[in-house]
Amino acid sequence: MPRTSSVRHLLTFVFFAWILPVGDIEAQDADSARTRKAKPIEWFRKISLRGYAQIRYNKLLETNPDLGCEQCDKSWGGDNGFFFRRIRLIVFGQVHERVYVYIQPDFASSASSSAMNFAQIRDAYFDVGLDKDNQWRLRFGQSKVPYGFENLQSSQNRIPLDRNDGINSALSNERDIGVFVYWAPKKIRERFSYLVSSGVKGSGDYGVVGFGMFNGQTANRNEGNDQPHVVARVSYPFRFGEQYIEPGLQAYRGKAVVGSVSEDVAGINPDFEYLDQRVAASLVVYPQPFGLMAEYNVGTGPEYDPATNSIQSKDLKGGYVMASYMARLQEHVFIPFVRHHYYNGGKKHELDARSYRVNEWEIGAEWQPFKAFEVVAMYTVSSRRYVDAARPTNFQEGSLVRLQFQVNL
Repeated sequence: MPRTSSVRHLLTFVFFAWILPVGDIEAQDADSARTRKAKPIEWFRKISLRGYAQIRYNKLLETNPDLGCEQCDKSWGGDNGFFFRRIRLIVFGQVHERVYVYIQPDFASSASSSAMNFAQIRDAYFDVGLDKDNQWRLRFGQSKVPYGFENLQSSQNRIPLDRNDGINSALSNERDIGVFVYWAPKKIRERFSYLVSSGVKGSGDYGVVGFGMFNGQTANRNEGNDQPHVVARVSYPFRFGEQYIEPGLQAYRGKAVVGSVSEDVAGINPDFEYLDQRVAASLVVYPQPFGLMAEYNVGTGPEYDPATNSIQSKDLKGGYVMASYMARLQEHVFIPFVRHHYYNGGKKHELDARSYRVNEWEIGAEWQPFKAFEVVAMYTVSSRRYVDAARPTNFQEGSLVRLQFQVNL
């Protein structure tokens, strides 16, 4: 009997010697978890990096080396060879539940056709949410102006190598400094995100409704007259059967100052200030698998007149239509496309508000063997008249095969 009692006491001692430290450890773990939960997350853990780079070659089967496009690709024409079109590294993050930061420099900016690969800010802005779901947002800084679907679509996602002249002539680099307001319900914000992440070439989240004020002199240029432009846009993606469709309307108005003028060119006023206004309609049928994009705009803006050697206020018009097909085979994505675009008007950000008449066809395909790499091959047939005081009679026609190799980080 004594031996049995001794064994019982020994087992009791071992049990409590084992269970008490475990209880202490669990209590310590709970305290540690509460401490970690209360500790704020460091700002640098909320920041992410991504980017992409593009290298091009535009000399295959070229029929006219004098045919070029200053706004779209400075390596097109002349004696150019391989060319970095873009080198982007993007810093972004939701640094607070209502504050989002986005900074995008480009390390392949071109000052001219012979001065390449300068670093320059493309985007530098922050969004402030006005409600807990950030359905209403205020955007401050340099960013894309909400005008035109293809203008808002990232060059990383766009299928053709360059944006169309008709819509893109509104804004050099698609950007300006200003303050913008965007609204979209949480569900539609998620849809905007899906249309990018799924690979069907969405434009990103610029709201169902967007409006704001901006300088009007385009990106990385000072305001010229202390009279901001105003812009408004409505766009709504909806599902029709198995396909997403996104119609849109947008318009802007202001007074732009032509900043680059030849010495002997006259203007309608001494300050070279002109009414700058446009309205555009957009229709996007996302490639699932067939796709269709069409945009057209009309308006008024400055344009060089060779008959009087002056810059005048003239009507403008232009747009594009593009058909595409998206085929997927395991990781491979193949997107053949054909696009026609047209523009008749001036370009306020070029020398003397250069006058343009553009009629261009593009036939090509994008191939993504995996997400980190893609190739675009495109055959271009172009007819371009672009004149200023230095070239009052300049009409170029030709064709060429253009190649782009892109890496996605």
